[in-house]
Amino acid sequence: MTPIYNTAMYLMSGLSAIAALKSDKLKKMRRGQSETMDYLASKIKPDDRPVWIHAASLGEFEQGRPLIERIKREYPDRQILLTFFSPSGYEVRKNYQMVDAVCYLPFDTPSRVRKFLDLVNPSVAIFVKYEFWGNYLEQLAKRHIPTYIISAIFRPDQIFFKPWGGTFRHMLGCFDTLYLQDDKSKHLLEGIGVKNTRVVGDTRFDRVTDIMNTTTPMPDVESFASSGKLCVIAGSSWPLDEDVYMPWFNRHPEVKLIIAPHEFDDARIKALITRSENGAVSYSTFKGDNTPQVLIVDCFGKLAAMYRYCDVAIVGGGFGTGIHNINEAAVYNLPVIFGPKYHKFKEAVDMVSLGGAFSINNREEFEKVMDSMLDEATRQKAAVTAGDYVKSQLGATDAIYTDLKKHV
Repeated sequence: MTPIYNTAMYLMSGLSAIAALKSDKLKKMRRGQSETMDYLASKIKPDDRPVWIHAASLGEFEQGRPLIERIKREYPDRQILLTFFSPSGYEVRKNYQMVDAVCYLPFDTPSRVRKFLDLVNPSVAIFVKYEFWGNYLEQLAKRHIPTYIISAIFRPDQIFFKPWGGTFRHMLGCFDTLYLQDDKSKHLLEGIGVKNTRVVGDTRFDRVTDIMNTTTPMPDVESFASSGKLCVIAGSSWPLDEDVYMPWFNRHPEVKLIIAPHEFDDARIKALITRSENGAVSYSTFKGDNTPQVLIVDCFGKLAAMYRYCDVAIVGGGFGTGIHNINEAAVYNLPVIFGPKYHKFKEAVDMVSLGGAFSINNREEFEKVMDSMLDEATRQKAAVTAGDYVKSQLGATDAIYTDLKKHV
């Protein structure tokens, strides 16, 4: 890559080391990266040539997961390496059983990249959605290792489409194929001369459908949800979201509410209980008593299964950096409500335009939408629209796997 790009990578590495002195998250990442090569040397033999899949964090992992599990199902003896950049992905999935090795990806500096690829020597490299690391991509191309990106989506404001984005446009040419979510991305890339693309959709739709078909029943949640006029679930909720929706629920004790905070500790759970005026209980202490209005999820891994028992979903993040996964809710035929920062997510834009989802800017707009959801006919119309949209988007995993299986 260019000297400017490499200098930026060295600076990123150095600044992360300084920031790690005050950040537990970055400290974990730095420690994990320092252990990567020894870990891989103990896991990978020179002739293994694993399938390498890289995801920045947990959300991208969920997009790559259907492909990982398809490969492992069809080729159970095939070695798969999964790498992460962020601790929020690695710490949750470091013991993921469907791959043979999980580790942090070293920083994208020339020497680290060469050492990593010399050791791993993958048969194929698959990046998920937003991962564009120039030295890795350039080295993979030089070594003639087939390289792909899946579930990718592009917007006009990205650096690839700026006059000064030549270095990043060069990266796009290093992929054998970019598997895209939509035609808009394809047309944008064609405008800068990138034609190694194929529109297949987003693998997340396949993933949420798999979850829906395999979740374990939760009779305690079903009992809670069915004890009110209807039940609303707030998934990946942040305090800014709660400022908008909690007043409405405090005035509507007949409507049950499940809150799954995006992040939580004891103080966060206590604060949520305090602001719930009609009674609240944490999931870990819930004993089947249907008296509280609010059930607060204080453990990970439950949210996707809980959507099944609810009537409406609120998905958090829209008043912060951007909404979280709305497909997990929509797959269960739930109308979805979220804040104003959703335009980077194709599924959200589509569902709003179709009437299966609703974006709100403030408390008043939320209350208007929720008042309309009390009408069963209105609610069911939106519910069917959301569920049908998810069904219409299935099949990306099959399309990608059909192309890539020759390298497995």
